[in-house]
Amino acid sequence: MIKMWILNLLGVTHGGLTCQQVGEILQQYLDDQIDADRAGRIEIHLEECRRCGLEAETYERIKATLAAQRPEIATESVVRLRAFGEQLARGEAPTTP
Repeated sequence: MIKMWILNLLGVTHGGLTCQQVGEILQQYLDDQIDADRAGRIEIHLEECRRCGLEAETYERIKATLAAQRPEIATESVVRLRAFGEQLARGEAPTTP
């Protein structure tokens, strides 16, 4: 983990993307809202970067659990949750409605 942190600090990338860049668009990738070229670079990053790969796996498990427990989630809730996640990924403080 320390090695990945140092490499990321130095700007070393996997698939041409840093961990921060992947974090900013990970939810969009997992929701299949990324173009094929970018998705390919994210896939390479996730395969090569253990930390980001584990984060993606965790998100996938959460999504699967939520889908199994409550098949229909209001679109408005998904939009708000996605916006919240994107704010956190950018390092911004969450805003209240």
